[in-house]
Amino acid sequence: MAKKHTKNVATKTKAAEVDSFLAKVAQTPLVPEGDGFGRIIFALDATASREPTWDIACDIQAEMFSETTALGRLRVQLVYYRGFGEFESGSFIDSSTKLLRDMLGVYCLGGRTQIGQVLNHSLSEHSEKRVSAVIFIGDACEENIDELCHAAGEMGIRNLPVFVFHEGSDAIAKRAFEQIASLSGGAYCQFDSGSAKTLRDLLAAVAVYAVGGRRALENFHRRVGRTMLRLAPKNVP
Repeated sequence: MAKKHTKNVATKTKAAEVDSFLAKVAQTPLVPEGDGFGRIIFALDATASREPTWDIACDIQAEMFSETTALGRLRVQLVYYRGFGEFESGSFIDSSTKLLRDMLGVYCLGGRTQIGQVLNHSLSEHSEKRVSAVIFIGDACEENIDELCHAAGEMGIRNLPVFVFHEGSDAIAKRAFEQIASLSGGAYCQFDSGSAKTLRDLLAAVAVYAVGGRRALENFHRRVGRTMLRLAPKNVP
């Protein structure tokens, strides 16, 4: 895998950045799904450098389902890439247990990033049946940023936001991920291995938004208590 670039980039998730992320989640337009289900594509970089955080993602993925239990309308598709051009996507499932089993069956393997594949796959799925949001977790970008931005711009036109969780401090990845999130109408947030609770809360927030929209997200902030109340968007109707 290409060398990581880390110069002059913060490595800790800051409260202001989390606040901005949640505000953008709340401001993202939600188009209701005909069958009443929110559908999320949960895409992960499974190259070798991501192995420690893959385990974290396995531990906390259930939060996406548990926070939407009262609404009862979440389906998630696991997508990942690794190795020499390996790209995998499963079916949309509504079981946290099944998603965890699928994730535990994956091991990380060195290779180049395939973010373009993630974006194009998401557009294809969205063409067949609306996808509420794409969650992407990765730490590097080794692709042409202009091409990625073109796909992200199309996602924005088609109301398919990408919520990007950037592990670590790679400067090239940061620039690419911020533009992908912005052009698609989603949001960007940086985290590290010490930010598992923050990642858990933000994944749950995106899931709640995907299922119930802005009002459900506001209720989520109230349920999680004082710590997250300060993160709730204050000037979103």
